[in-house]
Amino acid sequence: MSDELTAKSASGRVRPAFPKRAVITAGMPYGSKDLHFGHVGGVFVFADMFARFLRDRIGSENVLFISGTDCYGSPIVEEHRKQTESGQFQGSLEEFVQYNHDRQRKTLEDYQISLNLFAASGLGRAREIHAEFGAWILRTLYAHGHLERRTTPQWYDPERGTFLTGRQVRGRCPVLGCKSENAYADECSLGHQYEPIDLIDPKSTLTGKRPEMRDVTNWYLNIAGLRDVLLPWYEHLKESGEWRPWAVSSVLEWFEPPIIHVTRNQLEALEAVRPKLPPHTLREGQAQSVQLVFERLEEMERARPILGENGIRYRVGKTLVPFRLTGNLEWGVPAPEIEGLEGLTFWVWPESLWAPISFTATCLEQQGQPASHWKEWWATRDATVYQFIGEDNVYFYGLAQMAIFLGMQEGRPTVDPPEGELRLTRIVANRHILFLDKKASSSGAVKPPLARELLDYYTVDQLRAHFLSLGLGERSVSFRPKPLNPKADPREADPVLKEANLLSNAFNRAVRSCFYTAQKYFEGQLPEGTVSPEVVERTETAILDFEEAMAAHEFHRAIEITAELIRENNQRWTKVNPYNEECDPEVRRQALIDSFHMVRAATVLMHPVAPQGTEKVREYLGVGEEFWSWERIFEPLSAFLPAGHTFKFLQPKEDFFEKHPSQK
Repeated sequence: MSDELTAKSASGRVRPAFPKRAVITAGMPYGSKDLHFGHVGGVFVFADMFARFLRDRIGSENVLFISGTDCYGSPIVEEHRKQTESGQFQGSLEEFVQYNHDRQRKTLEDYQISLNLFAASGLGRAREIHAEFGAWILRTLYAHGHLERRTTPQWYDPERGTFLTGRQVRGRCPVLGCKSENAYADECSLGHQYEPIDLIDPKSTLTGKRPEMRDVTNWYLNIAGLRDVLLPWYEHLKESGEWRPWAVSSVLEWFEPPIIHVTRNQLEALEAVRPKLPPHTLREGQAQSVQLVFERLEEMERARPILGENGIRYRVGKTLVPFRLTGNLEWGVPAPEIEGLEGLTFWVWPESLWAPISFTATCLEQQGQPASHWKEWWATRDATVYQFIGEDNVYFYGLAQMAIFLGMQEGRPTVDPPEGELRLTRIVANRHILFLDKKASSSGAVKPPLARELLDYYTVDQLRAHFLSLGLGERSVSFRPKPLNPKADPREADPVLKEANLLSNAFNRAVRSCFYTAQKYFEGQLPEGTVSPEVVERTETAILDFEEAMAAHEFHRAIEITAELIRENNQRWTKVNPYNEECDPEVRRQALIDSFHMVRAATVLMHPVAPQGTEKVREYLGVGEEFWSWERIFEPLSAFLPAGHTFKFLQPKEDFFEKHPSQK
């Protein structure tokens, strides 16, 4: 989606393209709680690895890594109500959000998440800019003809005399095939969207009783009106691999025609009702159901009350439904008055989708630049936005956000707009990170550990290396920390330490061997000479393979490529044993030059993974920040050292990649 430049290596191998500028986002955690391990281990460390890599690859001045606390929405209102009623928290709703925002920021800092800005949509200057963007977006979508004014029923608790927010209604998800028992007014815990009236067995969380429906009027985005632009683009993405194929397939499920699913044991009753239904076709569904297929959403909507009045139970399939933009929750971003509709606020999901843009403007303003320069990052061909998200959020960022961005364009929307128009982004989605083989959710039965709690058992570099090695881009994987697993076999190794041992054992050995040998035989200096051709070639291959893996967002493969380089370096060292006094001096000199070359490359490649340890290596080498630059990635260590340079003295048993105190 940008004018990216390719380059060739010295060997002539074509290298992957990267943009001139990049924005990296990492979703927005709700301001109702601290971060659990899934926030950090499932999204933030991946976004951080890519942001750190891009800073090394295209220059730190060309990278913005932004995120923030999602301050608004019914989940926060409801959690604040619960905690104040129980005495767990004393203070206003805004103070509650500030408290959780501060905790989230501290956790991210502890994990070395290198954000340029961690803002909050409801606090400080970011709140003002965020509200300005909301008003601009709604008015622009209206002016371009992409909004629908819809009057729909909303749940109302007559006993409390109040409309209920999305999280104040609980029931079972009505979407076919979904088994979520934790469904809210119009969204279940797995991210499925549906009409509120379809929620199965609804209960008010305020009174525990069944609420009633009352009409409200709101603004909706007509996503179906953009179908002809979006569908070919998603099909292209599936072929090109720009997004993960499973994420594109997940989005494409919403492009199915409007379908109602009815179980086969109701066929007789269904046949009696079918003449009353709008035009449709009947086709085979799953083993226990049939499908009523409609050409238009409006026809399906007219059919639903007819089925309900005749006692026929049904579920709806995924299809392109209007995306609600506004609501009546008092704690929300104010929506501008249009056509006399006033007093509305934005629904939390749409305003969180443009928060990365408003946060970019806030970040630039804090850096002393005009906030209006956000377009240089979001609306130009030479910049790309990479959005890291979890599987549950693919619908929102992968479809709803894209429709909003298209609707903001002047004239006919296109996936390749002219300069100055909002451009579509790259979604980097991860599968679920499970906890002890079960899906972990702070609102579910399996309570995941807080991210900060894990630091009682592991170092930051250990956890980062483990999470990044899980291959979440391809499949859901269980996080099984031995100290928190009551069923762990005491005879078995901690699975979290597999990648950690690469750092604390193999990589420590490689780096220390170089320093100790230089100190013992070469007065703490790099001996003169050139790197062996086969080592140059092997190291260049690893660098280029790593770069390709990062361009494809295959983080686990990038780590394994580096691990292989480290292991091979250690094997070469063991074979020669240069530290041994019986080693031939010339063999020792060449082995040290070669090993330092491989260690230098491995340190740069591991820099985005284990920033604490690799920065310590750079400190002991005594080289500047240019050491990380990929413009000099193929240069030997000697190119960074002035004549007569002496490394910082390394004490015996000094670790670059330390173990946690509990592991010693």
